[in-house]
Amino acid sequence: MSESQPNPGHNPWRLSVAPMMEWTDRHCRWFHRQLTRHARLYTEMVTTGALLHGDVARHLRFGAEEHLVALQLGGNVPRELAVAARIGEAWGYDEINLNCGCPSPRVQRGAFGACLMEHPRLVADCVRAMRDAVRVPVTVKHRIGIDRVEDYGFVRDFVGTVAEAGCAVFIVHARNAWLDGLSPAENRTVPPLRYAVVHRLKRDFPQLTIAINGGITTDAQVAEHLAQVDGVMVGREAYHNPWWLASWDAAYFGAPHAVPDRDAVEARMVDYMAREGPSLPGGWYAIARHMLGLRHGQPGARRWRQVWSDHRLKRRPPHEVAELARAALRASAPSAA
Repeated sequence: MSESQPNPGHNPWRLSVAPMMEWTDRHCRWFHRQLTRHARLYTEMVTTGALLHGDVARHLRFGAEEHLVALQLGGNVPRELAVAARIGEAWGYDEINLNCGCPSPRVQRGAFGACLMEHPRLVADCVRAMRDAVRVPVTVKHRIGIDRVEDYGFVRDFVGTVAEAGCAVFIVHARNAWLDGLSPAENRTVPPLRYAVVHRLKRDFPQLTIAINGGITTDAQVAEHLAQVDGVMVGREAYHNPWWLASWDAAYFGAPHAVPDRDAVEARMVDYMAREGPSLPGGWYAIARHMLGLRHGQPGARRWRQVWSDHRLKRRPPHEVAELARAALRASAPSAA
């Protein structure tokens, strides 16, 4: 077992970082893995079309240090999902997750994402096809409802139907998906959070692994939910306040280990930028954006972020920019009294 993998005695879905479009690419996951060895990480959603007809390496390349890492797929054709799942397993992913929660218009036009919740038997067929194709776990991420109908029976029957196809892990975003009238960003904040629905699912399906997602930002919330369900998935807070992840292994996996300080994590990221940047269209600048929250809440963080996000510096070597950022941090820190 690699050093980055969780102890198999622990529930591997106990704490995870959500799949987030435009955010959780391989560079973001590499950064997060510097902070937590055991939290489960997820890719951005990758459509079946992108894998069957596109550049597979561009979508699926990742580093061995990212384990445990799951591939999230978007699609609605069982045979295509089976092929995509098989490709993901061959690339070394530890889990294949089916997206049944994204409400974006583009995804709706493709008839997958959250709108799949209206077709639980189709989702069951998709899960069955993927499970037949791979040996790694096949899981589903979904909402608690569609539009403004708040009927518990809807999500209960969805989970029950999909579970009959062999899905044993459900990651539940505790909001409805409003498919009309809201942007994807608004769909993450406007529909009310109803955590009690997810807690009830766990009571009704005690044999399943149920993880909860949506609006979770503190250790107190995590502890409250873990008393009711099997796992917690954190989204935007993990991205904007990544230093929180540095406490997770000891707090939630019983695996305390020496955590490098923020300066050391930044130094590792700068070395990574220097190594990976030359092969990227945007250079190291495309990587640096993922660590802008590293000094969240610290004196001088704003000036430090401004240096790293200054597009005028993106042609300069990342180690040189790092010196400028650290100088800005020191200059902004309160003077010793």
